[in-house]
Amino acid sequence: MIEIKVPELAESITEGTIAQWLINIGDKVIKGDSVVELETDKVNIELNAEYSGVVTKVLKEPGDIVEVGDVIAIIEENTAAEATSAVPTTPEKPAEVETFNQQSTQTEPELPKANSPIASPAARKLARELGIDLTQVSSRDPLGRIRPEDVKAYTPTPAVKEELKMEKPSPKQAVKQMDDEFDKPVERVKMSRRRQTIAKRLVEVQHTAAMLTTFNEVDMSAVMDLRNQRKDAFFEKHGVRLGFMSFFTKAVVSALKQFPLLNAEIQGDELILKKFYDIGIAVAAPEGLVVPVVRGANQKNFAEIEQDISNLGKKARDNALTLNDLQGGTFTITNGGVFGSLMSTPILNSPQVGILGMHKIQTRPIAIDKERMENRPMMYIALSYDHRIVDGKEAVSFLVAVKELLEDPTSLLLEG
Repeated sequence: MIEIKVPELAESITEGTIAQWLINIGDKVIKGDSVVELETDKVNIELNAEYSGVVTKVLKEPGDIVEVGDVIAIIEENTAAEATSAVPTTPEKPAEVETFNQQSTQTEPELPKANSPIASPAARKLARELGIDLTQVSSRDPLGRIRPEDVKAYTPTPAVKEELKMEKPSPKQAVKQMDDEFDKPVERVKMSRRRQTIAKRLVEVQHTAAMLTTFNEVDMSAVMDLRNQRKDAFFEKHGVRLGFMSFFTKAVVSALKQFPLLNAEIQGDELILKKFYDIGIAVAAPEGLVVPVVRGANQKNFAEIEQDISNLGKKARDNALTLNDLQGGTFTITNGGVFGSLMSTPILNSPQVGILGMHKIQTRPIAIDKERMENRPMMYIALSYDHRIVDGKEAVSFLVAVKELLEDPTSLLLEG
C-alpha cells in the first residue's frame, strides 16, 4: 500500500486546494502519471504518481484544502489488488458479506463498472474537459488503453452531438438560482484560491506600503518609427515579433541602474538593494492576474526579451506557468493599454517597491514650439512606488529617465 502525499511545493506555499482528480477509484496508474491537479496561491500543479499500481482510495474531494504532507489517496501495488480493483467481478456472495458491502457503500467510493474503459489519467482529464464518454472512444493501443491522442481523434456521431447539446444548460438557466438574500435571480460562485490570494495581497499592499503614484507622458513617435522600419527584418531573423515591451523593459532596466532604490525591498529595518534585474511582466490569465518574470533582463537583447515575454504569455494563457516563472521579480511592468486604459494607478506587487504602468497610445495635438502644433502618438505612463524608501524626487526622476530613453530609443542599444 502506497500513500500519495502532498509534496513540498515551494518555500512560500504550505497548502493548496484539490482542483480536480485526474484518476478514479480502480484506475491503474503508471509511475509518472498525473493523478491530481492542485490549485495553489500562484499556479496549478499536477502531482504525479511515484509508484505504479491501482488506486484503491481517494481521501480528499475537489475543493478540499490540503497541507504539505497530507495523505490524499492510496495506491495498491500488488497484482491481486490490480485484478480486483481494475475490473471487479460479481460472484455470488454469502449473505453476511453482502450485508457488509451494503453498509460500506456509504463510506467507500463506488468502484468502476466492469465495462469501464482502461484509460490514462491524462486521457480521462481531457475527456472530462471535452465532455466525451470514454466508452465511445476507440483505442489504437495494442493493450486497449485509451490515451489523449485517442480522445482528440474521437468524432461524436450526429445523435451524440444532439444529445450533448440538449443536456448542456443555457447560461440563463444556470443563473436562475434564488438566494435568500436577494429577491431576484443570482449565482453564487466560490472564489478560486488564486483570486482569494490576489484580493488578500492587494489589500495588504494598500495597508502596509505608503503607496504613491506619479505620472508623465511619452511621445512614442521614435519607437513606432524604429519598430516599423525593423519589425519585418527582426521577425525574419529572430522568429519573434518586435513589440513595445522590449523597449520598455530596456528603458526600465537603465533607469533602475540610475535609481537603485526602486529595485529594492524592505525587510524589517533593512533595505535589500538588489544588484540584479528580474523584471515582472503582468499578464491577464484566465484564472486572474499573474506576473511571470523575465530573468536577467539587463543581460538580454531585444529578441531574447521578446521571446521570453512571448513564451511566458503563452504559458500563462495555457495555465502552464511554474512557481519558478513567478518568483523573485525585482520590479514590475503592467500594460493596461492593451485593454484600452488611458490612465491608471497600478498597485505595487509586494515586496517590490516600484511598478510601471503603460497605457493606450493615443494621437493628440502636441505643441512643438511656440508656433507649431503636431499630432503625435502619446502614451501616459505611471509609476507607483513605496514612499517609505523612495522619495518623490527620485520617483519623478526615474519616470523622466524612462520617458527620455523611449523618446530616443537608439540609446537603448547601449543597454545589455
